[in-house]
Amino acid sequence: MAQYLKTSKPQAVKTEIQAQVRDTVAGILAQIASRGDAAVREYSAQFDKWEPKQFRLSQAEIEACVASLSPDVLADIRFAQDQIRRFAQIQKDSMRDVEVETLPGVVLGHKNLPVNSVGCYIPGGKYPLVASAHMSVLTAKVAGVKRVIAAAPPFDGKPSPAIVAAMHLAGADEIYCMGGVQAIAAMALGTEHIEPVDMIVGPGNAYVAEAKRQLFGRVGIDLLAGPTETLIIADDTCDAELAVADLLGQAEHGPNSPAILLTNSRALAEAVPAEIARQLAILPTAPIARVAWEEYGEIILCDSYEEMVAEADRIASEHVQVMTRDPDYFLQHMTNYGALFLGARTNVSYGDKVIGTNHTLPTTRAARYTGGLWVGKFIKTCTYQRVTTDEASAMIGEYCSRLCALEGFAGHKEQADIRVRRYGKPRHAA
Repeated sequence: MAQYLKTSKPQAVKTEIQAQVRDTVAGILAQIASRGDAAVREYSAQFDKWEPKQFRLSQAEIEACVASLSPDVLADIRFAQDQIRRFAQIQKDSMRDVEVETLPGVVLGHKNLPVNSVGCYIPGGKYPLVASAHMSVLTAKVAGVKRVIAAAPPFDGKPSPAIVAAMHLAGADEIYCMGGVQAIAAMALGTEHIEPVDMIVGPGNAYVAEAKRQLFGRVGIDLLAGPTETLIIADDTCDAELAVADLLGQAEHGPNSPAILLTNSRALAEAVPAEIARQLAILPTAPIARVAWEEYGEIILCDSYEEMVAEADRIASEHVQVMTRDPDYFLQHMTNYGALFLGARTNVSYGDKVIGTNHTLPTTRAARYTGGLWVGKFIKTCTYQRVTTDEASAMIGEYCSRLCALEGFAGHKEQADIRVRRYGKPRHAA
C-alpha cells in the first residue's frame, strides 16, 4: 500500500486558491469584453508595469530584436525549431483525408481542415520562455493555420528579444507584447485594434489557465496547461542526486509547481530530503523551487511497479520521468500522462526546450482525457457525405424514415420520406 512520506498543501487550501483565481479572472474578462483596448492597457500597467504606445510590434521593432541576438543564440533557436518542425510534420503526415463507398451509391469521407486563426500565448514574466514560441506558433504553421498571432509579456521592462525572434522565425503573422489574462482576453475576444481569433493555445500560470477555461466555447483552446507538474518514477537503480535534479528542475517554474517522487525504494525515498536541501543551497532559482517543494512536493513509497503504475495513473501528471530498471514497463502499462521521459539519459528539460516533442501538456489531471498540444490540435476533422444513385437514396431513406418515427421526429421523417417518394421505384397495386 502506498505510503505518503511527504504531502503537499491540503486540497481545501488549493480549492480556496482556485476560487480566488476564478473570481479575479472573471472580472478581468468582463472588463476587457466591455472596454477593449482601454481595459487591456489598464491591466498591463497594473500587472506588468507596461504601457507602450501600441502593443503590436512593428516590423522594425521585430527586426531590432532579432538583430540584438548573437549568431550563436539564433543558431540555437533555429536548431530547436528544426526539431519541432520535423516532428510536427511527421505527425501531420500521419493524418489523411479519407473517402470510401460504404454501400453501393453511398460515399462518406472526411477532410482535415486547419483552424483559420490562432492566438498563441508565450509566458515570459519570470523567465523568457522562448521554447513556447516554437511549440505553439511553429506547430500551428505546420498545421496550415492562415493567421497566427502571438503574445508574450514584457521581460525586464521591454519585449524579450529572444521570444520575439523565436515568434518571428516560427512564422507569427502578428506579434504583441502583452501578458497574462489581458493578453488571452484580447486575442480571444478582440479589441478595437486586435481582430479576434478562433482558438487560443499555450501554457501559463493559474490565471492564464483559468482564463482559457472561462473562454472555452467562445473560442477553442488546446488544453488547460497551468502550473508545471513533474512526477519522477524511480527504483533502486536511480540515485538521489539525479532524482532531485529532475524534481527541482521543474519546481523552479513557479511556487505552485507540484514535484512528486514515486518510488519503490525506501532508501531513495529517505535520501531525497537531505539531497533536496543540498541542491537548494546551490541552485540560483532556489527561492522559487524551495516554496514549490515545501508546499507542493510529495514523496510516495510503493511496494511494486504495479502499485507505482496505479498511483501514477491516479496522479495523471503533466511530465513523467521514468528512471527504473525497466522504463518500458511504464510505457506499456501507464495510461494517464502528458508526456513520458524514459530512462536516465533523457529528462523533462529536453522535452521542454529542444528534442522535438511539444511541451504544452495537460495539467491538473487533464491527462486522464487529453494529450498535449500537437499539430492535430489545430486541425478539424470534418465529415461529408454524398449519395450518388436514386436506389441508394431510397434505400437509406426507408431505414431513416422508420428510425425517425421511432424517435417521434416528424420533420426528420419527412426529409427521408420525400426522397423515398422521389427516388424510389413506383409501387404498383397488387
